Amino acid sequence: MAIDTVAKRVGDLMTHDPVVIDPDEDASEAEELLTTYRISGLPVVHDDELIGVISQSDIMEARASEIIGANWERLRVRHLMTAPAVTVHADATVPHAARLMLNRHIHRLVVVSNDGSPIGVITPLDLLRMLVDREPQLT
Repeated sequence: MAIDTVAKRVGDLMTHDPVVIDPDEDASEAEELLTTYRISGLPVVHDDELIGVISQSDIMEARASEIIGANWERLRVRHLMTAPAVTVHADATVPHAARLMLNRHIHRLVVVSNDGSPIGVITPLDLLRMLVDREPQLT
């Protein structure tokens, strides 16, 4: 059975209302949010504008560095985030989103509205979930 991924849109699969963080928050606050919500990345938003993303990988790399780790208490999200965030619109096709993630070697896309504000996040897990949900259940 062929799966019609072309008809699926990012908005159909994304996680809505993502947890976001301000760039001036402590890095430890980002780490706590990632752990609490069991997510791997946070859109970084300042004055309702998406400016970057901070991921669990960013936190782990910082913690592994002697110099950065020694200054952990002074670190802010803006020091560790990746900017700009790679974005996609909710009406983009699933293959387009998958291609973006593959080409950029990233694990999440921030889904934005027409005004550029973050409305969701899509990850490879969301794409995998789509495939699994389409398969007949074996009993």
